[in-house]
Amino acid sequence: VQLQASGGGLVQAGDSLTLSCAASGLTFSRSDMGWFRQIAGKEREFVAHIRWSRHTYYADSVKGRFTISRDNAKNTVSLQMNSLKPEDTAVYYCAAGNENGQIIVSAIGRAGSYPYWGQGTLVTVSS
Repeated sequence: VQLQASGGGLVQAGDSLTLSCAASGLTFSRSDMGWFRQIAGKEREFVAHIRWSRHTYYADSVKGRFTISRDNAKNTVSLQMNSLKPEDTAVYYCAAGNENGQIIVSAIGRAGSYPYWGQGTLVTVSS
């Protein structure tokens, strides 16, 4: 399984940015997908999750500003980030769940629930 994240960069507070993650080596249409982020020295933090059914979940810190979506025809998952804040600065990782079953709701926010990870893309938001 390979997950290739892209789209990171340097933006100003209030700007928008869209991250993309291209997946291969798995049955993408049957896989739950997630986005996490990590600041150096801190644990990886849940950002958003989308089921194969397209049902979505968000961390409270990004709800209303970020939108996760998927394109099963292209095997991609995206994270549209609006109204970015300096505290959104982090390395963003896409992750895939096991294609054999959904991640239970109580485990969606745990990094250990996702067996597959991309390499990360850096988002820097200046004030």
